[in-house]
Amino acid sequence: MLAYVFPGQGAQKKGMGGALFDEFPEIVAEADQVLGYSIRELCLEDPDSKLNQTEYTQPALYTVNALHYYKKIKDTGRRPDYVAGHSLGEYNALLAAGAFEFAAGLRLVQMRGALMSRAAGGGMAAVIGLSEEQIREALRANQLEKIDVANLNSPKQIVISGSKADVEHARPLFEGMKDVMMFVPLRTSGAFHSRYMQESSKEFEAFLRSYSFGGLAIPVISNVYARPYRDADIRANLVKQITHSVKWTESIRYLWGRGVEQFEEMGPGRVLTDLIARIRTEAEPLIVDDNEPLNGNKSLDDTSAIVSFPTVPAIESPQDHTMDQVTDRLAGISAVSLGSSQFKKDYGLKYAYCTGAMYRGIASKEMVVRMGKAGMMGFFGAGGLKMPQIEEAIHYIKERLDPDQAAYGLNLVHNPSEPWVEEQTVDLFLKHGITVVEAAAFMSITPALVKYRAKGLKKNAEGQVTASHKMIAKVSRPEVAELFLSPAPERIVGKLLEERKISPQEAEMLRIIPVADDICAEADSGGHTDGAVAYALMPAMIKLRDEMMDKFGYRKQVRIGAAGGIGTPEAAAAAFMLGADFIVTGSINQCTVEAGTSDAVKDLLQQANVQDTEYAPAGDMFEMGARVQVLKKGLFFPARANKLYDLYRQFNSIDEIDGKTKAQIQDKYFKQSFESIYEKLCASYPQVVEKARQNPKFKMALIFRWYFSYTTRLAIQGDEENRVDYQIHCGPALGAFNQWVKGTALERWQNRHVDQIAEKLMLETAELLNRRLALFARTPAANEAQPSGLDHVPAGAGR
Repeated sequence: MLAYVFPGQGAQKKGMGGALFDEFPEIVAEADQVLGYSIRELCLEDPDSKLNQTEYTQPALYTVNALHYYKKIKDTGRRPDYVAGHSLGEYNALLAAGAFEFAAGLRLVQMRGALMSRAAGGGMAAVIGLSEEQIREALRANQLEKIDVANLNSPKQIVISGSKADVEHARPLFEGMKDVMMFVPLRTSGAFHSRYMQESSKEFEAFLRSYSFGGLAIPVISNVYARPYRDADIRANLVKQITHSVKWTESIRYLWGRGVEQFEEMGPGRVLTDLIARIRTEAEPLIVDDNEPLNGNKSLDDTSAIVSFPTVPAIESPQDHTMDQVTDRLAGISAVSLGSSQFKKDYGLKYAYCTGAMYRGIASKEMVVRMGKAGMMGFFGAGGLKMPQIEEAIHYIKERLDPDQAAYGLNLVHNPSEPWVEEQTVDLFLKHGITVVEAAAFMSITPALVKYRAKGLKKNAEGQVTASHKMIAKVSRPEVAELFLSPAPERIVGKLLEERKISPQEAEMLRIIPVADDICAEADSGGHTDGAVAYALMPAMIKLRDEMMDKFGYRKQVRIGAAGGIGTPEAAAAAFMLGADFIVTGSINQCTVEAGTSDAVKDLLQQANVQDTEYAPAGDMFEMGARVQVLKKGLFFPARANKLYDLYRQFNSIDEIDGKTKAQIQDKYFKQSFESIYEKLCASYPQVVEKARQNPKFKMALIFRWYFSYTTRLAIQGDEENRVDYQIHCGPALGAFNQWVKGTALERWQNRHVDQIAEKLMLETAELLNRRLALFARTPAANEAQPSGLDHVPAGAGR
């Protein structure tokens, strides 16, 4: 048997409904006429940020739920055996059963939302880990009878409701109980679904007097009674729903006991799907007498009110928890619980999530600021920029972010051909008080790294060394990770000490701490890559970290993060399951509003799929054979770059290359002669002139490396005439991300913002983990009975 279930407030998300608005234009027009505003614009664009305001949320969600239902009927032609809705969603269940037409239901919901939005002075909180009986007993024993039990989402996921002061007073009580996993205050203005909503209930009752309701063609499970509606009780039940319980656990158990095995959620997201999975792992079917009165026989005193978190109004300010965050917390694993708590504490982060640096400012100052303001950390892509450009970015970031309130960092890229650039960059960082650095592409420890690490070291009262300058090393090879997990090399410490670039005290402290605070294990990614596989790399790095901790007796844990290939909840979930203390994203952030590259590049990236990348030589490490991963779809750069490296390996000078090939390179690749490029390079870098004269192969490498700088510049500037030569660093994570958000508002890069992507990715990773863990917890028989593919609905589908 089949039941359709409809979510309530809390499932709303900008972009919800997507293409459904085009598929059902008559319904959309009808909604606009009833509401007096564009429902499509509200749901897809939310230009005035009203979607999370209760009086707008409820009509919007009712409409989108209805569109999902109409789409399902249109595609399958099958009507369900039962319908049920979570709080607001019950109106969609009644619509599906024929109690009223779409427009009439929308008018009811519009009034309901308006009345609920007026409530003030109340508070709500979710208690995780206790049963209903345990919560009621705790309230009675502590003279907190003014608090109502508000929502039974699952057997041990319950919301309480009352005055704000009473709910806050109850917090230490519940947090002190050993079985309580979490106490989560909800950002609400009213004590919804409790005795304190009586005034709203009376007003709604008066409004309903002018309405008549049709007979129900499909059984609708009542929130108040957890039993099927009777036709005669529709009006009374809708009034009681405002002050009484949403008995979701009992409703699902009842349907389960009636033989319903298949539940399909009609609306955006998977809030109810996840709750149902939890109920089915924690409870048993409810078998009732078929002769039992349809409205049940339980007392309905106001203190039995049980409130659904989806009926909680939206966040009241940008700093408040979003409803998705609350949903994640209620589900067990939350977005904020993923990763290392100490990592988040050390860097002052909301999530164990960072945006990595992309060179030449593609990871822009605007990107860093946006992440910082959202409570997350971004790294500015300082690699390849001149010192004045880096300094300007530092000023921009520091003017907009208080370092005591927002974390940010800059990257330091290994520069083996120009080591003085590393030291100049470090000196600039020290001058401006940059306290977090991402060290990337290093194959050995350099003096610049050690100098940065030394500055800011001190000993606390217990004699423990602390570092005010933190370093996250991004590596993909264990032997390089071992260098960063070791104390600074003695030869470098001694040389810096001899040159008086560090003090004797700093040298002493360098000998007892690792070079890096944290290691980011980078699997196959955009930019510099060794093509590592995360499943093999992460366990090896974690084991190495543990061995090095034991070897050197470090007091503070070095965290191991994961990067490369992370563009979907599935990938992020895999990283955390592998033991990642934090994750770092890269490629997916290049195709956002904040990315410091051209619109032309973003247009190309938006079309990329997982197979549309290729490996090419790294321009900054050309002679060493280092590789980067780049976009290949529609571009000649990968093939041309590889051709140049093949020629470099094959010949000792440009003069040895045949005339036809040289002409092709100058005419098609460079669009100018080798000599003109060489003259420009000599003028810009006079220090390399003598070496180039004496070493023809070095001269060839110098000229060939120019092409890599040139192609990067073409891409960042969006040079349309030379589009085929764009060098765009990109890994397959972006292709996976594009497929994940296809059909949603995030399909277009113009709607992508780095902080919103981070939030969505972390929230839906937590949702996915809860869903998968619930499935793993089933008995073998239940797993075998699960229809193929039912558990593999993409996280966030339809959002």
